[in-house]
Amino acid sequence: MNLHTGKLFWPHTYAEKVYPPLEEDVSCDVLIIGGGACGAHCAYFLGLAGISTVLVEKRGIGGGSTSANTGLLQFCNDKTLTSFIHTLGEEKAVRFYTLCKQAVDQLGEITATLPVYPDFVRRGSLYVASREADVPALHEEYMMLHKHGFAVEYMLDHHIRAKFPFTKSAAIYTHGDAEVNPFKLVHGLVGKAKEHGVRVYGNTEIVHHIQTEEGLVFWTKEKRQIRAKHAIFAPGYEGQDIVKDKNAVLTSSYAVVTNTISNMDSWYERCLIWETARPYLYMRTTVDNRIVIGGKDEVTIIPEKRDSMLIHKRYELMSELRMLFPAYEVEPEFYWSATFGSTHDGLPIIGQYEGYENCYFLYGYGGNGTIYSVLFAQIVRDLITKGTHPHADLFLSTMRR
Repeated sequence: MNLHTGKLFWPHTYAEKVYPPLEEDVSCDVLIIGGGACGAHCAYFLGLAGISTVLVEKRGIGGGSTSANTGLLQFCNDKTLTSFIHTLGEEKAVRFYTLCKQAVDQLGEITATLPVYPDFVRRGSLYVASREADVPALHEEYMMLHKHGFAVEYMLDHHIRAKFPFTKSAAIYTHGDAEVNPFKLVHGLVGKAKEHGVRVYGNTEIVHHIQTEEGLVFWTKEKRQIRAKHAIFAPGYEGQDIVKDKNAVLTSSYAVVTNTISNMDSWYERCLIWETARPYLYMRTTVDNRIVIGGKDEVTIIPEKRDSMLIHKRYELMSELRMLFPAYEVEPEFYWSATFGSTHDGLPIIGQYEGYENCYFLYGYGGNGTIYSVLFAQIVRDLITKGTHPHADLFLSTMRR
């Protein structure tokens, strides 16, 4: 799958470690296929648990969709808590949001221990009403978040105007979110996993597998063999080429990273900013004083069609940015188009599919993919080692093909 096109920013920030390809037959308890966010978190947690683990990635580590991830970490999701309560019921909805909040906190603790520091910075988030008509639902969402103990404030137009060079009819300000460099993050996680004995191989593509009485047997493109008791497929959006889950939706998205800006004092707390429209516009800052802005999604995943709109989307994103922060002298230094995944029900997916016994497919689709990776890695670790996890029920998909 052609995952992205353009001039990516995150690989520019870190001279990545290159892991060698697999050149011999190996055995392990758990094989992880994919070296992006889900795969890296799984390697980290399995390594800490002392489980014999092999991770393979067909590109370099972080070379897939991770390179196009914009690194916003939030406990709020693309689907609001209020909407989840309507579809899941209050207990499951609040549990899901609470798990996301805990995952942000946990990731902050993890990043402090990694051999590569991924520029994890705690931030608030400003969630603005895109239209006046969105205000009643926005206020309802604030009330629901507040009721269940999430750290939120409700802001009216004059509150917003006092803190930003723009105003909106209303907004929710959430506390306890964060930003991260996703490329550094996966390299830090994989580096720590390797310290704990996880074997890591880059440029190693899995092309076939069978189930035997002794377990799973996988073959690489170069005809090397990997025997495993369990497998975790963490292939990102390319997973839909292996097993298409009916709940998954693939689209295309766009992002721009600006030049460095000398003074950002007018950006209140350098918070994350997003909006009620769907698809939504979002933005954040970086540790070297750039602005990341993304959105303007399109329903196509045809690479040629997606990429043909890149220059126009760059113009639209920069126009949106200049309207909100007119005093900033900004130019687009990096910009890209990329495949993006979401789900019909708003929940990420842990798949167990017919024909893939003892295998888990991790589809951390949605705007909080990195946070879902933190959750999934611990859930799957416990499913493998204990046979159960108290929150697996939220995410498991057992669709028959």
